Amino acid sequence: MAKTQLNVRVDEGTARAARERALERGMSVNRYIEELVRQDTGEVGHTFVDAASDFMKQYANVFAEEFGADREGARNAFRDGSREGRR
Repeated sequence: MAKTQLNVRVDEGTARAARERALERGMSVNRYIEELVRQDTGEVGHTFVDAASDFMKQYANVFAEEFGADREGARNAFRDGSREGRR
């Protein structure tokens, strides 16, 4: 993927915090900021929601058995992919 250079001006405290957090995570400041932008634009969030939905579809019966028949509507909603049955 082609990269584009951005020049951003921030106050010294923000720059210091970005450097420290990047160092703590073992990555460059560039990569750290790129990750923040990806998180903010929802790539990570969408991936999580999709994975959680797949998990619930796969284990809906287990949850229904554990928590009772009063959750039947939620179980059916996850099974068919709709979210209307959630409480």
